[in-house]
Amino acid sequence: MTTTGTDFVELDRIAVLEAVRVVDLAKDDDWQRDTPCAGWDLRKLVAHMAAQHRGFTAAAHGAGQEASHWREPEDVSEPARLHREAATEVLDAFAEPGVTEREFVLPDLGRTFPGLQAIAFHFIDYVVHAWDVAVTLGVDLRLSDEVRGAALVVARLVPADPEYRAPGSAFGPALAVPDGSAPLEEALRLLGRSPK
Repeated sequence: MTTTGTDFVELDRIAVLEAVRVVDLAKDDDWQRDTPCAGWDLRKLVAHMAAQHRGFTAAAHGAGQEASHWREPEDVSEPARLHREAATEVLDAFAEPGVTEREFVLPDLGRTFPGLQAIAFHFIDYVVHAWDVAVTLGVDLRLSDEVRGAALVVARLVPADPEYRAPGSAFGPALAVPDGSAPLEEALRLLGRSPK
């Protein structure tokens, strides 16, 4: 990755906290809303987000290979609370000394990754999912230019191979990027999301 010197632990913290903020804005009648994730309503998306937080927490502690850590919870009656608790867990895990030098097993990607690279994956996931939730709720996404720029750097590194972009994958096939697109818009299009 051409991301040397980038503090992905801090950038990820910012993205995750923004995701928590927008999820916490959801009202009871919002959970059935459709999201940019095809076939997922907001409750399903937030359950997925919580499961990914817990899976990455396990990976940071050397237990990422255990499938149970990545499963969505059966009880999603309080999605915002569930997500907030899982976000706290992953941020605590990523704040531990030496976490970027650890090896993370990421079953969805089929192998082990250096901690820094794994945290960069988590970061781009939560920039995109924070956007997903914000769009679903019709609220503004509050991310700095630094975060948006770093998201574009990582988005450009996500493999575009069909095996990584098949239905049900984290990201869809890349969309055309119009000239003059802002960094977040370009990142979203590269990852198969239409900013419109």
